Formats: sequence, C-alpha cells, structure tokens
Amino acid sequence: MTNEPQQPTILSYVKDIPNLCSLAGLACTILAIYFCIIGIYSAAMIGMIWAVAFDWADGLVARRMKGRTGNDSTFGGQLDVLIDIVSYGVTPAILLLSYGEFSPIFLVGAFLMVAGSAIRLSYFSTYGLAGGTKYTGLALDNNSILLVFIVSFAGFYDKETFAIILYVCCLIITALNVSEIKTPKLSGKPINVVMLGIYTLSITAIYSWQLL
Repeated sequence: MTNEPQQPTILSYVKDIPNLCSLAGLACTILAIYFCIIGIYSAAMIGMIWAVAFDWADGLVARRMKGRTGNDSTFGGQLDVLIDIVSYGVTPAILLLSYGEFSPIFLVGAFLMVAGSAIRLSYFSTYGLAGGTKYTGLALDNNSILLVFIVSFAGFYDKETFAIILYVCCLIITALNVSEIKTPKLSGKPINVVMLGIYTLSITAIYSWQLL
C-alpha cells in the first residue's frame, strides 16, 4: 500500500505573501467597483490604480522568494489570472456602464471589454510571452493605467459627453488587448516598478484632492 502525498488545504495558500498581495489587489478592485456603482469616480480610480500596484507587487515578491514550490507558483498564477479578469475586465466595464447611467447601449461596450479580457488572458495562458519577452496584444494591466489617466479629464466635459469619450476609449483599449501588436513586459523591471509607484502615488494624490 503506497502512501499518497497529502494535498495542502485550499486556505493554506492564503498565507503565501504573493497571494496576499493578489488578494489585496482584489480588495482594491472591489472598492473600485463599489465606488463606480455609486458614482464616486475619484475613489474608484484610486482603487483601480492600487489594484495594479498590488498586481505588480505579487510578481515582484514571488520572484524574490525562496522555497516556493511548483504548486505554489501554479496556484499563484491561476489566482492572478482570475483576479486580472475582475480588475482589468469587469471593473472597467462597470465604470463604463456607470458613466453611461447603465443604459442598454453601454452593455455592448461592457461585454466587449470583459470578453476581450477573457480572450486575451486565455491566449496568454496558452502561448505565454512571444519570444519569452513580449506580450501579444496590450497587457491588461494597461487598461487601468490608461483609464485612470483618461478619467482625470472628465471634469472638462459634461457627463453625457464624457461617457461617449470613455466608450470610444474603452473600445480602442479592448481592440488593442486582442490585437497582434507586441508590447514589452514592464512589470519585471525595477525601473518600471519605481515608475508605477510614482504614478500610483501621483494618481492617488490627484484624486484624493478631488474628494476633499
């Protein structure tokens, strides 16, 4: 009679620091969704950009940690992908719906954003990085990085006009997500991490000032 290795419990993976970073990012995403729904967009943008920061942090921490098993990496990768769909597909879709006052016509754009994110992540899970260094299509974290910048101009337009501008921008971003363009992997380089940190703090300061 052979003794099969005992499987770890599901919640045992929660104590893994990179997974904690991923879940922290998910918490920021849930806050962003909540504030999108109730129309407090400045707070939503803060949640969206911090979700990106935690997403980058989990990979950075994982690469520096010693003693992580193959199962740890596989579980973390799966968790990251599932959270990415919510952070970079569902959240922008809800942002678009909210600005469009949940009009049925905005459902089309919302569906395309979520579908594009799912297709983009499925393709990446199948083929990985092109040549081991570049993404095929615009990486999904760029969705939030771009949108928090775009929304900063909302004050220059009435809500109806900006909703149309946002709609067009979301469609362009989605088209880039599923395009054949090759974009470099930014999250692994220290200089890019520093730049994201500066951007995150700047975006947080700008939108926090708007909330006052």
